[in-house]
Amino acid sequence: MKKIVVIDGQGGKIGAQLIGALRAKNIPAEIIAIGTNSSATANMLKNAPDAAATGENPVIVACRDADIIVGPIGIVIADALYGEITPAMAVAVGQSRAVRILIPMTKCDSMVMGVGEVMLGTLINEAVERISAIV
Repeated sequence: MKKIVVIDGQGGKIGAQLIGALRAKNIPAEIIAIGTNSSATANMLKNAPDAAATGENPVIVACRDADIIVGPIGIVIADALYGEITPAMAVAVGQSRAVRILIPMTKCDSMVMGVGEVMLGTLINEAVERISAIV
């Protein structure tokens, strides 16, 4: 069974939506929610991941054997999400053998050229479709 690690910070809105959409699609995988803070984790828990944890060490540990890592693009940028992504977190995500599915966001001064203004719901749906194809 594939292991999907959903990482989010701030209020956990993106992670919660991702987990909800994965559950709605009945993706046959273990879904692990990792929040960079307790508020993000609490919001992701509302959509019933298989497990959840909070903080830097859970990100590092979960990335070791993840098959898919999904979250906002800031999870690979040290000090992103208003400082919630530590350098160790960014390295763990970046060095993981997992497929990374990154949702482009512009709130943390990182912009991906070639990506137009797209509604978050559309990005979530596209991410879930790609995850479904991998699983």
